[in-house]
Amino acid sequence: MLPPGRAAAPRDDARARSRIWTAERYPPISSYGLIGDCHSAALISRDGSIDWCCFHRFSARPVFGRILDWDRGGYFSIAPAGAYEVRREYEQGTNVLRTTFTAERGVLVLTDCLVIREETQPGTGIPAHPHHQMIRHVACEEGEVEVDLQFHPRFDYGMTVPRLELRGQTAVVYGGADALVMRTELPVEQTEICGCDGGTRLSAGRDALVTVQWFEPHEIDDTDVDRDELLERLAETREFWAGWSSRCSYEGPYREQVLRSALVLKALTNSPTGAIVAAPTTSLPEEIGGVRNWDYRYTWLRDAALDLYALFSLGYTDEAHDFMGWVKRTTAGRAHDLQIMYGVGGERLLHEVELEALEGYRGSRPVRIGNGAFTQFQPDIYGELLDTAWLYHKNGGEIDDVFWELCAGIVDVVEERWERPDHGIWEIRDDPRHFTHSKVMAWVAVDRAIRLARARGLPADLERWTRLRRDMRTRIEAEGVDPDTGAFVQSFGDTALDAANLLIPLVRFLPADDPRVRATFERIERELTEDGLVLRYRADDGLPGGEGAFVICSFWLVDNLAQAGETERARELFERLAGFANDLGLLAEEVDPRTGEHLGNFPQAFSHVGLIGAAINLAGAEKG
Repeated sequence: MLPPGRAAAPRDDARARSRIWTAERYPPISSYGLIGDCHSAALISRDGSIDWCCFHRFSARPVFGRILDWDRGGYFSIAPAGAYEVRREYEQGTNVLRTTFTAERGVLVLTDCLVIREETQPGTGIPAHPHHQMIRHVACEEGEVEVDLQFHPRFDYGMTVPRLELRGQTAVVYGGADALVMRTELPVEQTEICGCDGGTRLSAGRDALVTVQWFEPHEIDDTDVDRDELLERLAETREFWAGWSSRCSYEGPYREQVLRSALVLKALTNSPTGAIVAAPTTSLPEEIGGVRNWDYRYTWLRDAALDLYALFSLGYTDEAHDFMGWVKRTTAGRAHDLQIMYGVGGERLLHEVELEALEGYRGSRPVRIGNGAFTQFQPDIYGELLDTAWLYHKNGGEIDDVFWELCAGIVDVVEERWERPDHGIWEIRDDPRHFTHSKVMAWVAVDRAIRLARARGLPADLERWTRLRRDMRTRIEAEGVDPDTGAFVQSFGDTALDAANLLIPLVRFLPADDPRVRATFERIERELTEDGLVLRYRADDGLPGGEGAFVICSFWLVDNLAQAGETERARELFERLAGFANDLGLLAEEVDPRTGEHLGNFPQAFSHVGLIGAAINLAGAEKG
């Protein structure tokens, strides 16, 4: 017999890697599903509980957040009152989540979404203000089911217990900088401490709507919304996602996984600006109980080229141009002032704060908001930005005079700074080093600037730039390669490995058939994997504890194998990696090689971009 209110693993889907949950706190990270409206994001557990939700902006204060503190964080659950089994899926080609509960006496279906609003303000062409609304539609499809609703919002990462006023079937919640209005067709009663509990018995054919809407406190509107209007919003949201999916031009192998990954990227896109956040969460740990807990609700420049490649490759040119528009606006100014990351609106001050009062996911402390890495020196971003510009040009994008001035200025900065030690792509919290990958990407910056200048006839000191590019290559090949094995190493003069060097053939520093490229990925396969999954590195990085295997690094190994002509091995590894996705097709940042459990922030855009790129490269390699 299952404990009340807990779900059994689906009996017909071994890939879901689910198990029968006990009554313990904190479900596995992989148990969550994502919904989003291109402004906000929420995570919903297999038990129908919203344990994380940031309305109106990815980096906003959550209104439900018990994924970071089970007692304090707040949640909003709808599920059968007794024991049940669960099967869930996204409606075809959408980010609308459908959870089917099979209870003892009936079947209950819960449909969840964050409402998409596409219309514009009259006479302006400016997008209408989003609804900032979640719709939860619960329907009994067979028999009868006792439905249980628990609504317990908490503000400011769970550190503020707001005031709740129950007005009939409407709960108004306020206290601080956020306000919520919950409207329900299920009967509820107010609890002693800011919450509503309730529910009813539904028989076959009966349904109910429950909505939560976010407001600025001074704009609270508890006016009832017509049921037909809510159902229309749900239908429009379905239509938006289905229409977006229909534009995907990729028809190669693994299309289902590629499309789901694209839908994740779209859900993590900030509609007003075009920026794509790395993940919708903060402080989900890279090691359970460890300190490697970071805030990923921002946009990294190093992701830009890969994001843009994925969007253009799948036919999403509008999104690619919007993202490039964000890149141009956000990086405007002096090349010397470039940062590695920004807020979705272009914010530059992302100061890191530790919330000492919070328990953290399964005791993983500290919980952090903001990200102090924004102050680090990481010269790889120069290459990533210029590679983004080159990719944009190749796909017909315009490199205007203002943006070219920045690009040319980056070459000057590279010439000035490329020989300095840095903190690297992995943002180590230790003394800076001469990371080989950083030097390679600095070379990429100069190489792409030369290509752009020649392709578009742009003003440039090509003689000086060409000499700089040659000198950089000479030093990288002399000091970044282990003389005994011929493999690229993590930092100059070292023998340790770094998975970032799998990017060397992908950024065209060397061709895939270069013996040093093969020596690098073969050593990484032998020495930097656990159960076939790639670790970032093994060297000390200034922090205690460990981490799981990095999903995108493992996909980079797929790329290397495919480019080296080992397509069968590449396909086997790709399918194994794709199999680590949860039952909804979502991937976290890392995977525990021993258990297959997800680690790190979730879902991770980088992991899904890696899947898209590997699928495309594998398809190309198999065609010769």
